[in-house]
Amino acid sequence: MVLKIINATEAKSGAMILVDGDAYVVKTNDISKTGKHGHAKCRILAAGVFVDRKKVITVPGHERFDVPMVEKRRVQILSANGDSASVMDLESYETIDIPIHPDVKDQVEPDKQAESWDIEGKKMLMRVL
Repeated sequence: MVLKIINATEAKSGAMILVDGDAYVVKTNDISKTGKHGHAKCRILAAGVFVDRKKVITVPGHERFDVPMVEKRRVQILSANGDSASVMDLESYETIDIPIHPDVKDQVEPDKQAESWDIEGKKMLMRVL
């Protein structure tokens, strides 16, 4: 679900945008103003949330981006095997298997609480509490 729509000039560092259906976090946004009748150009460096990729996007300043709604949920880790973990949602007590973000893979242990993110139907274990 899209939360709002912003112009490329409004994409500040730390903002989350959707590019080709994937969520990216804006790292830098270099805005260049052109001549008297030209349009501003934006060069956005973004890093993927779910995919381990960086992307450079060069667009006119009036280009529009979708800002996704990020649903953060507290979960308890039941078990971890490889790149995924079996977790229980602490609000609905639902048990699901979700992938683990590579940055927190070494911190995942059973019986710990964590935070999972749901962006556009894609879920991932992002942080161990």
